[in-house]
Amino acid sequence: MTPAGNRVKAVLFDRDGTLVHDVPHNGDPDLVRPVEGAREAVALLREHGISVGVVTNQSGVARGLISDGDVRRVNRRVDELIGPFDVWAVCPHGPDDGCHCRKPQPGMVLWAAGRVCAGPADCVVVGDIGADMEAAERAGAHGILVPNDRTRPEETAAAAHVAPDLLTAVRAVLDGRVGDRARRGPARTPTADDSPGRPV
Repeated sequence: MTPAGNRVKAVLFDRDGTLVHDVPHNGDPDLVRPVEGAREAVALLREHGISVGVVTNQSGVARGLISDGDVRRVNRRVDELIGPFDVWAVCPHGPDDGCHCRKPQPGMVLWAAGRVCAGPADCVVVGDIGADMEAAERAGAHGILVPNDRTRPEETAAAAHVAPDLLTAVRAVLDGRVGDRARRGPARTPTADDSPGRPV
């Protein structure tokens, strides 16, 4: 059960740099290394009845550096080590493809929220860069930044919520410090244009 007053129904995590150590355009499941506390954080949410998902940009597919199959194999390994996750949303497009799903666009957040039957305002996006936070904001969701070595200082300064690690971020969700519906405007309803294309 979630604590009284906690309206959060789903937490959507960025993959690389947030759940697992970032290996650029990784297509090798053997290189997947969870960040400290990732499995515990996800398990804690599940114990409280909160859905968990992943929303991840994988432009290496568009660039020809990895295949859809590579992404699926890596995602399965993340599921084995940290999950299971209720929903996966993957954007395989490049930065200049003009898609609606690639973060900072809101498409994946909206699609994943719909898949777990949650309104965007009832979702929290956890990520390590400003694009994750912007995607959350555009979707009408909440965002928590968990900075790492590649997070720019201005991204940390601009974030509404910052946590030093995943467990701290999850505890902020569970104790109601993040997810107060009054802090957001009306949630958007996902549309066909917001589809992440090829969810993996």
